[in-house]
Amino acid sequence: MVESFLEADDPVLEDVLEWTVARDAADIGRLMQWLPKARTMRDKHALLARARELLAEIDGAIAQLAELQ
Repeated sequence: MVESFLEADDPVLEDVLEWTVARDAADIGRLMQWLPKARTMRDKHALLARARELLAEIDGAIAQLAELQ
């Protein structure tokens, strides 16, 4: 995590949001590894849909982090 000069208003929330971004990014990577190995189009669509959900969650976490700064 990058150290800043001013502490966030809510350092616990900041840590949770940073963890969420890192965890979701790792999960998306795993989903993308599984995507080419999926046997059916239904499975491929499900993996892609889950990756999109995680991307939306990352987007929200980053927006909240920006508000804390």
